[in-house]
Amino acid sequence: MSSGAKVVVVGSINTDMVVRAPQLPRAGETVLGGDFRQVAGGKGANQAVAAARAGAAVAMVGCVGDDQRGREAVEGLRREGVDVAQIHSLSDAASGVALIVVDASGQNCIAVASGANARLTPAMVRHAEPLLVAATVVLVQLEVPLDAVVETATIASGHGARVILDPAPARVLPNALWRCLAVITPNETEAAGLTGGEAADSTDAQIVAGVLLERGVESVLLTRGEAGVLVATRQTRTLIAGFAVTAVDTTAAGDTFAGALAARIAEGADLVDAARFANAAAAVSVTRRGAQPSLPTRDEITRMLGKCPGAADDPNEQSA
Repeated sequence: MSSGAKVVVVGSINTDMVVRAPQLPRAGETVLGGDFRQVAGGKGANQAVAAARAGAAVAMVGCVGDDQRGREAVEGLRREGVDVAQIHSLSDAASGVALIVVDASGQNCIAVASGANARLTPAMVRHAEPLLVAATVVLVQLEVPLDAVVETATIASGHGARVILDPAPARVLPNALWRCLAVITPNETEAAGLTGGEAADSTDAQIVAGVLLERGVESVLLTRGEAGVLVATRQTRTLIAGFAVTAVDTTAAGDTFAGALAARIAEGADLVDAARFANAAAAVSVTRRGAQPSLPTRDEITRMLGKCPGAADDPNEQSA
């Protein structure tokens, strides 16, 4: 990695195949769609590109197949300035693919064929340990095997890196992982799944955040779309207001948030400032179509922050 803020992303690399349709299909229903696009995606790759465009020096750890989609995905990351030396090309697995339908309001549904992503192992993570040792922030998600995620978090936190988990797709997490996390960034659906029946009222963001903090994570950033972000630690709660934008595609909004958050934390920003920055990045991303094509640059994030309802003097931002 180059000098400067250092972010390592360990996660998935996919090719997204996207169809726009007037509405999302129900079970058993066929919906005639509009245009089709094939673009670079995968939660890990999206977050790596988001962090790089936000200004961080980024390295990626993951797996692709030894096929055209995999080669194109790696080359795309390289063009974004991402260090791809620890991306493994596997001859006996296909590269990951995501099938995405986006409706007229920008909402989506996604099915993923993991392919080579499912072959990332703890041994591959250990091979990348020099990157993890040098990292300021390590960012993980759950589109790769959980044992590789746990190994990443254990090594990185042991060497002093701040580990951020985007818990998507949501699943039950082992206690050993919770204790390694500096930040977890669920949306409301993911947070409800993570808390299960432990939250007395799963619709109350404050209660849900409290349950997650009890698991051992240092801080919770509960993302709530237009309603903004709840930043929760054991000492404080801060509500950051959302942005009034017209969404055309919410694909990769969470990835944009996570990548921009990692970049800003790696620069030394406090959690509220970093969440504000990430919220602005996500707001830009939903105004565009596609996953990686929608990810904003640092200048674009800064311009959105100029309209920010979460600026320091904004009456909508408050302690809770």
